[in-house]
Amino acid sequence: MSSQPVPPSMVLRPEEIERFDRGNGVVTIPFVGKWNCEGNEVTTGMTVFSPGTGIPLHSHNVEESVLVYEGEATAVIGNEEFDLVAGQATWVPAGVPHCFRNRGEGSMTIYWVYGGRNVTRTITATGETFEHLSEADRGAVPAVPSSGEPA
Repeated sequence: MSSQPVPPSMVLRPEEIERFDRGNGVVTIPFVGKWNCEGNEVTTGMTVFSPGTGIPLHSHNVEESVLVYEGEATAVIGNEEFDLVAGQATWVPAGVPHCFRNRGEGSMTIYWVYGGRNVTRTITATGETFEHLSEADRGAVPAVPSSGEPA
């Protein structure tokens, strides 16, 4: 049995992928993106949140779908807040402010898919825009329950 399919196809094993530390107990495992796939049209990965952490309210230049893979999440999409559990998913159009935070006692993991190759993140509070998973994209924060947005 082969360990990899015929290139350019890939098998991605999280334990073999270098993690991107976003700070405050949030870590991203980048799967498919311009860093490892020539000509990809989607960008994918997983992000693991320690209890009480989240990502600030933000938007992207591309659409995004997020599956809660493990744990309990609160998703803020636009002006609404939703409690989600493992197996539930969201879809957010490009330009719509959103964020996810861990509302549970244990870790929370999301699997995300962006509809594009060149993904940017714009922080709602500051208007700052930067490349997804760039050095500037490390802004994980402690979550503030029931406030509509992490601190």
